[in-house]
Amino acid sequence: MRSATECMHRALLSIWLAVLFFLLPSEAYRDVSDGTLKALPRPGKDFDIHDGAILSPILIPRVPGTPGSTKVLNHFTDFFRTSLPKWNVEFQNSTYVTPVSDGKEVPFVNFIAYRDPPNAAKGDVGRLTLVAHYDSKYEPKGFIGAIDSAAPCAMIMHAMRSIDDALTRKWESMAPDDDFLDDHIGIQVLFLDGEEAFKYWTDSDSLYGARSLAQHWDSEVNPGMSVYKTPLSSISLFVLLDLLGSKDPIIHSFYSTTHWAYQKLANVERRLRELKVFKSSGKTWFPDSSKNERQLSGGSGNLGDDHVPFLKRGVEILHVIDYSPDRPSGFPTVWHEMQGVKDDGEHLDTDTVEDWSLLIAGFAAEWMELEGFMPGSKTEMKRNKTEL
Repeated sequence: MRSATECMHRALLSIWLAVLFFLLPSEAYRDVSDGTLKALPRPGKDFDIHDGAILSPILIPRVPGTPGSTKVLNHFTDFFRTSLPKWNVEFQNSTYVTPVSDGKEVPFVNFIAYRDPPNAAKGDVGRLTLVAHYDSKYEPKGFIGAIDSAAPCAMIMHAMRSIDDALTRKWESMAPDDDFLDDHIGIQVLFLDGEEAFKYWTDSDSLYGARSLAQHWDSEVNPGMSVYKTPLSSISLFVLLDLLGSKDPIIHSFYSTTHWAYQKLANVERRLRELKVFKSSGKTWFPDSSKNERQLSGGSGNLGDDHVPFLKRGVEILHVIDYSPDRPSGFPTVWHEMQGVKDDGEHLDTDTVEDWSLLIAGFAAEWMELEGFMPGSKTEMKRNKTEL
């Protein structure tokens, strides 16, 4: 049983955290230094499409409920348990009858990995949430789905490995009894199953894993006096990556309430280009970065994707999808293609894929306030000189 003092402390913490996230766009978010951006590691061989340790195991057919899906899920699990052992790994399971399953239940498995500050209760942590779907299309047979969404999964994996040591250094630098607000900022990865339709895209034949997880987290209640009532409400920002890996992506901003985060992501991209860290050439990926909230064209709720069940429940969404209304389909030319320019590993733009992984790492480092703990950061260099 909690004491009255502890209950009062947690109530005050709830108020202060609410203030923190209200101020986050203008007050709590700080840019990382040029040194940090220059020192971000590239994935290199890990993104080789034939035998790269991170990307190549995902470049196989991975239809829900098939051995390929299980193999990719095991790859995620092995990666986090070996490369990121301080992360917690969980799974959320569901079953649905699909239009092609002859009345049988098909299993869907969502992969969840998160890392929270060491002294914070689970219900008190607001998490930056990075999301991609890992399933591939049922038809045509043998479809790979490199941009859709094997490459985005790999980008997130590399980015999390890039910032993990800095997270450790940051949290280890705090005294055991520290209870500062930024102690209650965590990070989370969701690899969702069953995004693709089995036959025709409808509300019931699509987003199987996302629909299940959003409903589950909305109904699951954290312990009393927690800062966040449900796991769903603890999502500070839901960053969905989809259809990424083609050259010259076009990423629009769809929601006024997260346009500031879109602009922060665009700012990291601009700085990486100016520092000549990017390998890919071309114009900015974020054409709406100079617009204000009132100039945006509208929400991406019209684009069926894994964010929709979360958006409907009030979660703040940053939809990072390569989409332009000027294209015939709106999406990259390889989208859902099995003929000619296919959506497979051979048609990924390697430089762009690698650059995305750096961009996501830089954005996550800023959100998690890792300046001073990342290699190359100003504070780390000062600390090293002092130790010498």
